Amino acid sequence: MPILNEEAIKNIAVAGNIIYEIFSTIDKMDLEKMETLELNDMIAKIIRDHNATPAFLNYRGFPKSVCISLNNEVVHGIPDHRKIKNGDLIKIDVGVNYKGYIADAAKTFAIGKISKDAMRLIEVTKTALRAGIKMAQKGNRISDISRAIQDIVEKNGFNVVRELTGHGVGRSLHEEPVIPNFVNKGRGPTIKSGMVLAIEPMVNIGGSDVVTAKNGWTIITKDNSLSCHFEDTIAIFEKGNLNMTRVVEG
Repeated sequence: MPILNEEAIKNIAVAGNIIYEIFSTIDKMDLEKMETLELNDMIAKIIRDHNATPAFLNYRGFPKSVCISLNNEVVHGIPDHRKIKNGDLIKIDVGVNYKGYIADAAKTFAIGKISKDAMRLIEVTKTALRAGIKMAQKGNRISDISRAIQDIVEKNGFNVVRELTGHGVGRSLHEEPVIPNFVNKGRGPTIKSGMVLAIEPMVNIGGSDVVTAKNGWTIITKDNSLSCHFEDTIAIFEKGNLNMTRVVEG
């Protein structure tokens, strides 16, 4: 499990600030009727304008710069000519590589009028991420993060996806440790100062089971229920932690 020095963490923080700017820009936009490919291209331009590169582009063969997933799609949606519609939940997952160091974050956006259940799904997932971040402290275990997320989600009648996890991040997009959103066997490794963790609850209104779409990338809920995804990149220090992408705060 990589332990990063001050310079590395500063570079990840720059990458995280780029992601924060991207999501802040999208917050002010009307996404309805926009093609997901247009959104992909806009985000890629912002990244490159900051002398950084999209971390997802060509990662293990992924063909676009951003993962954009709609409604029952959990993650790894491939941007295309589909238009975003009123009532959609759109999940945007962005990775930025700045000087060889990576930040990774995701945010779910509600388009127009959505159902009360969808609104509650968003709030519960955000709350679960905050709870997980709170437990990301030196001396705690990875399972403390997992338990905090699982408890919030299941208490509210939803389910975490079990086949996908959070992860360490730094020089590579996916590093150790694996961070499940549920308590697995054992307590998991001890959290240490210098770790950088991508914590990302993926939460379904329905069951936890998922399947892979025919494109070989997009993960969708098996029962076609709505799914929600929030993710932040967190640096661990001797005292406390720092949210470097600030998708959720407080």
